[in-house]
Amino acid sequence: MATISSDHAVLRLSQKRPPFWWRDAVGTLTWASGVIVVALWLADGQIQALSGGWASGLTSAGRLTGLISADLLLVQVLLMARIPMVEKVYGQDELARRHRLVGFTSFNLMLVHIVLITLGYASQDGKNPFSELWNLVVDYPGILLSVAGTLLLVLVTFTSIKKARRKLRYESWHLLHLYAYLGVGLALPHQLWSGQEFLEHRIATVYWWALWIAAAGAVLIWRIGMPVYLTLRHDLRVGLVVRESPDTVSVWMTGRRLDRLRAGAGQFFIWRFLSGPGWTRGHPYSLSAAPTATHLRITVKDLGDESRLLAGLQPGTRVAIEGPYGRLHSGVRTRRKVTLLAGGIGITPMRALLEELPQDQGDITLIYRSRDENDLIFARELGELAASRGATVFFATGARIPGRTSWLPLDAAHLSDADGLRQLVPDVADQDVYICGAPGWMDAAEAAARAAGVPADRIHVERFSW
Repeated sequence: MATISSDHAVLRLSQKRPPFWWRDAVGTLTWASGVIVVALWLADGQIQALSGGWASGLTSAGRLTGLISADLLLVQVLLMARIPMVEKVYGQDELARRHRLVGFTSFNLMLVHIVLITLGYASQDGKNPFSELWNLVVDYPGILLSVAGTLLLVLVTFTSIKKARRKLRYESWHLLHLYAYLGVGLALPHQLWSGQEFLEHRIATVYWWALWIAAAGAVLIWRIGMPVYLTLRHDLRVGLVVRESPDTVSVWMTGRRLDRLRAGAGQFFIWRFLSGPGWTRGHPYSLSAAPTATHLRITVKDLGDESRLLAGLQPGTRVAIEGPYGRLHSGVRTRRKVTLLAGGIGITPMRALLEELPQDQGDITLIYRSRDENDLIFARELGELAASRGATVFFATGARIPGRTSWLPLDAAHLSDADGLRQLVPDVADQDVYICGAPGWMDAAEAAARAAGVPADRIHVERFSW
């Protein structure tokens, strides 16, 4: 069996905070695309059409809602295309939130577009709306493909509703969500084939083709090309699987020139273990040890999905990767002193940060919350790291406080969340705070940090909810 050396050299790549103007640039470009779409609609004389009668008004409004829906649909693709500049500015949790907001808005506008266009054409032709809809599907170029694409987008949208997502395993939801790309590809071409704005106006045609090419290129480069390139270049393979607790395993991986990945502690990759069925579905796992030039490690808790299969991985299994992603790294640090707050399996990126962050005696404090001592992982490693790095580690174990959403255990119920934090870290208001854990626990910990006086821009979180 392969073994992993314990004397490997930690990479200290000093991840950088992206320039603030990047965020402004991304936001400006997003709004500019919508303004351009509306301007092109206005330039086509649609205001006159809007007030020119019932039929033309419905048709004109339908065109506008369709154009804005199409623009948002392509923006949605770009948001989740893993473009490095965009990902570094927002982080995957914020991008996912914006992706859902833009997606639902685009979907609703698409439905309004279908209704308005159908009613407008039916009024113009003097037909029953259902008969008119059938004629549109059968007679107009690209509309049949658009119907197929719309049905796929309906599937993706409904499985993105929170209640539906809770009933699906992450792997199943992720696979279904990939159909959004096919849905976009089928739903939009009818604009270029039968849309008045595209057939008669060169500027509009050039603009929409450019937006299409940008979206398709981003997907091909960052969602397909780069992962394939990185996987082949670094040749990651499973080296060793270690049982950390009855329901938690660590997977050590070896590879070539992993320093060229420029991954930092606290970041995550999308992992695909090429060991059999299910290899096409990616899993977002954080690094649980500071990366080296030859080794990466993740630690995964059995959550009832395919994560339990990792315990059976064999040494030599090839690993496909996307990443690194995430803003929970050393580059967002603004203060010398740092508090790391970890809940449950959220200890994985915090343990890596404890190892990698440059520090002097007393600079780093780690607070690790778990249900009981048997549920702790890395207890020995954390003790050794604390002793060698001069860090302070607190284990906050115990049951939850009944009837209260709190990051504290039951035996600290007499304290407010902020007082509990200040009791362990009196000068926390002057530090950076990194937080990782279950979504509800993270919300409580973040609220406690703010109540304790930590400014919002010094609280660093990364949520993996989907």
